[in-house]
Amino acid sequence: MRVRFAPSPTGALHIGGVRTALYNYLFARKNKGKFILRIEDTDQGRFVPGAEAYINETFQWLGIEPDEGINYGGAFAPYKQSERKELYKTYAQQLIDEGKAYYAFDTPEELDAMRERLKEAKADNQVYDSLSRQSMRNSLTLSQSEVKDLIGKNAPYVIRLKVDRDQEVSLTDMIRGEVKVSSNNIDDKVLMKSDGMPTYHLANVIDDHLMKISHVIRGEEWLPSAPLHVLLYQNFGWVDTMPQFAHLPLLLKPDGNGKLSKRDADKHGYPVFPLDWTDPNTGEKSMGFREQGYLPEAMTNFLAMLGWNPGTEQELFTRTELVEHFSIERINKSGAKFDIEKGKWFNQQYLKNVSDETLATGYLALLDKENIGCTQDKAIAICGLMKERVTFPQEIWANGKYFFIQPEAYDEKVVQKKWDDEAKTIFSDYVNVLKTTDTLTSEIALSLLNTVLERHGVGIGKVMQMLRVVITGVAGGPDLMGIIAVLGKNEVISRLEIALKTIK
Repeated sequence: MRVRFAPSPTGALHIGGVRTALYNYLFARKNKGKFILRIEDTDQGRFVPGAEAYINETFQWLGIEPDEGINYGGAFAPYKQSERKELYKTYAQQLIDEGKAYYAFDTPEELDAMRERLKEAKADNQVYDSLSRQSMRNSLTLSQSEVKDLIGKNAPYVIRLKVDRDQEVSLTDMIRGEVKVSSNNIDDKVLMKSDGMPTYHLANVIDDHLMKISHVIRGEEWLPSAPLHVLLYQNFGWVDTMPQFAHLPLLLKPDGNGKLSKRDADKHGYPVFPLDWTDPNTGEKSMGFREQGYLPEAMTNFLAMLGWNPGTEQELFTRTELVEHFSIERINKSGAKFDIEKGKWFNQQYLKNVSDETLATGYLALLDKENIGCTQDKAIAICGLMKERVTFPQEIWANGKYFFIQPEAYDEKVVQKKWDDEAKTIFSDYVNVLKTTDTLTSEIALSLLNTVLERHGVGIGKVMQMLRVVITGVAGGPDLMGIIAVLGKNEVISRLEIALKTIK
């Protein structure tokens, strides 16, 4: 089995495209097939510098490793359509020679006039088809000598597919079942543009055939084009080797109303691109999942579940498990809501399993940007305490600044409820006891606190929250004794003494 992902380098890769690539990758691995990365850059007018490199970087981040393609090589190179230009001309000429395609010399003004005539005639579709082409300037209406003369004078032309009327075009989609369309509803699509470049329709069919693609797994937006592609396979005589089609459901907004869009994502503050992207033409910056703190393992698990159902209650899958369980038959027909809160949940689950040492590397780099010194051992300890209480790695710093900065304010609700003379006496006594110890582990800190509480006949529940506020300034967080151990004896004593002097 051979599948391909064929993006256009026209900007940042949308997360929906990433899901398509992931499904192709999982399908190939499941069936011990090949996954090919092909760049479809036939629309030179929309080419954006840096977009191709962005695609490759996305794959590297997520660990989606192509077997063939751009930067990977393979027996069917080149894998960039702009480098296969002459090949497409040969096949387009074949269709013309066989009477299955034709030259069209119509100017933009003539095309506009045609559409206006059809509009005035209240035609259902204002398109160039088997009926409207009869009144246009093409090789079906002009004489051979006129056509030859126009070509000899380098008159601009396109090559269009000749779609005959009253044919039934059908295909079996692996997700949607039987799809049937009348050829009367298919217009004479342009196959070769006036700049000599092929359109997507011609290039992708030729490439899929020559690269021996067995399954075309792509987004639902290409379903209306599928019958046209079937016609091309028929006209080339490639029906016996035509790939199977599977058109994936759309990614919908979190509320399910409409297709997931960058505008909607920006409005609600979440990304739709895998990596940060700066548009080289406009300078507009867009945030990416990677830079927002999403882990690649969490993203692949999250994306896999957007439209695919394993048939069990299991939600967390390793890459190996995704490959093992994945099947096209369990992909849903209906659109999948892009539940960003679920994405955060996945990230939280995977973050818990990242080693403290690995997290500490990124944490130390973040502290360095803040000009805060920290030993590796301390960073490892902080990450171990914090990682189960955060969603993203950068929150270890944002939510735990108290590891380096003394509280400037204290949770007012806790102070009003818990700060009294008894608390002051207990904390003052705790300071004295702490001064007697040489080392301060979490176990020693707790033992000393219990000694003080027993002396005063007070339960630990009565003072624990207030002690946390005195030490950190906030009412919630990881294990308090662990925090105290990381801060160390002198810092804890200092914070207790400051609180005893300042909290009224």
